[in-house]
Amino acid sequence: MGCCFSNNADTKATRVSRWRSTGIVALRDSKLKRFPDEILDLERSVRTLDLTHNRIVDIPMEISKLVNLQRLVVPENLIERLPVNLGKLQSLKALILDGNRITSLPDELGQLVRLERLSISGNSLTSLPSTIGSLRNLLLLNVSNNNLESLPESVGSCFSLEELQAKSNNIGDLPSSMCNLTHLKSLCLDNNNVKQIPANLLKDCKVLQSISLHGNPISMDQFQQMDGFQEFEARRRKKFDKKIDSNVMIGSNGLDEGVDL
Repeated sequence: MGCCFSNNADTKATRVSRWRSTGIVALRDSKLKRFPDEILDLERSVRTLDLTHNRIVDIPMEISKLVNLQRLVVPENLIERLPVNLGKLQSLKALILDGNRITSLPDELGQLVRLERLSISGNSLTSLPSTIGSLRNLLLLNVSNNNLESLPESVGSCFSLEELQAKSNNIGDLPSSMCNLTHLKSLCLDNNNVKQIPANLLKDCKVLQSISLHGNPISMDQFQQMDGFQEFEARRRKKFDKKIDSNVMIGSNGLDEGVDL
């Protein structure tokens, strides 16, 4: 018995030592039911934490100890809420929470000013906090497969945003502030209740190359009559021409405008 205990202790010590030296904690598919305490003890050493596909219910308040954490990857767990002091992780650049049971995001999310990627698809969100507009470095926002009925007006303040994925929600109206997203390249709103998009979106978002609106009430005729449509169409065709020239395979719907009739 003593020998087995010693071996287990050595294994744990070796693992913690490796985490400390590399800054990477990877515990995918480890059947964890709780957040491991030994991770929190590493404090400033951890830069990447990957807990994909476990059965973790809570992220503890003590996660704020991981002040140098840059990537927090916890999809496919049983998490229902996020701790309010998540905002203290000032080095965080990627927060991946897909496939959990989260119903709301804390206002403190807006304190993650270095965040570049926020993916929280496949949860139970009914709204997004207005503080999301403070994420000025955000490049990707994925809120697909939730229960959202709208996007906050403040999303237009995410000035660096390049990709917005919000398919399979209940979104009706889009905020006019989306016209401020001048770096936006890709917008996916499939399977919502969108009847129209902001009038100047195609005109003001001058690098927008892809819009997907399949499964919405908006018509192709409405879309084609928008200001800036011709310029958008030129960018879209140029993008796909490059893909074809590079022998990139595209789907059967790859060359349409992304709007169902």
